[in-house]
Amino acid sequence: MSHGLLWLPLLVVFPLITALGWLERRRQRLFRAWAEGSELAKLDDCGGARLLDGVVSWSVFESGKLTTKDSFAVKSLELVELLALGSGEAPLTEEAQGACRLRLVGGGQQKDLPFSDAGRARRWMAELMARSRCEL
Repeated sequence: MSHGLLWLPLLVVFPLITALGWLERRRQRLFRAWAEGSELAKLDDCGGARLLDGVVSWSVFESGKLTTKDSFAVKSLELVELLALGSGEAPLTEEAQGACRLRLVGGGQQKDLPFSDAGRARRWMAELMARSRCEL
């Protein structure tokens, strides 16, 4: 009897881990289809983003599909700022890591693109500014 009770938690955990793996695989498959043909793409805990035909668009995974949240035209990009994700308007320092956002400024508008990794956000920032200069 006691041996059977030891296996009971495993019988609960294994299907849970399997279900979570299936959801992650589904999310990645949807992202690959959404980002197909993009010049630049990312998928992380904050959602997905892509650069396609001079427009950066980002989405989140909800209810089994990718829902587009917003977009920004690269040709109108004037400034990209790296800010902390949850602390208002605080800029992120060079050595800081973790969740952050890119503030895209230009054409009379500003929009925030969330990232879960500051290193990837810095690479995107450099790439977007390079592509903005190419569009001019």
